[in-house]
Amino acid sequence: MMGKLILASSSPNRRQILERAGIEFDWMVSDADENAEGLSPAELVLELSRRKLEAVLPRCAADDVVVTADTVVSIDDEILGKPGDRVEAERFLRLLSGRTHVVYTGVHIAHNGCVKSFFQTTDVIFYPLEEREITAYLDSGEWFGKAGGYGIQGPAALFVKGIVGDYNNIFGLPAAQLMREIAELTKE
Repeated sequence: MMGKLILASSSPNRRQILERAGIEFDWMVSDADENAEGLSPAELVLELSRRKLEAVLPRCAADDVVVTADTVVSIDDEILGKPGDRVEAERFLRLLSGRTHVVYTGVHIAHNGCVKSFFQTTDVIFYPLEEREITAYLDSGEWFGKAGGYGIQGPAALFVKGIVGDYNNIFGLPAAQLMREIAELTKE
């Protein structure tokens, strides 16, 4: 038997993905430590989503399906998390300009003592960015709190030349794979 679906995330994007898909869920924030170094992008998103899961599980019922996720952007073997300030956001945009980068999302799912995890990648190709585009985007503040310093659902949508992979993964939750993994875990 399956309890509630709980999304343990402070991300409005992740909540919107599930809402748009018509999935009923509750949500909570994990407040887990998100500092980790020396890991590959895949290892990092899996580690951070695991930490989030461990932080929220004590507040959930065993039959609840608890979902956590973490997302990073990677280019040239460098992980681009959420920029700490405008200068870092500008560096990220210049690095991504005219190039392909990879968005990684790691997901953990728990139900009745069983835990399943996976990660998914999506390639995003940016057009070369002009100075005025970078400045306008930085001035907008849209970069704040977003992995890689951009959110594809806002003005940065105009930077994107192409996408290879799950579009929702760029928002931080590969919902199609998530729901299939939940179905397999809960056998419902």
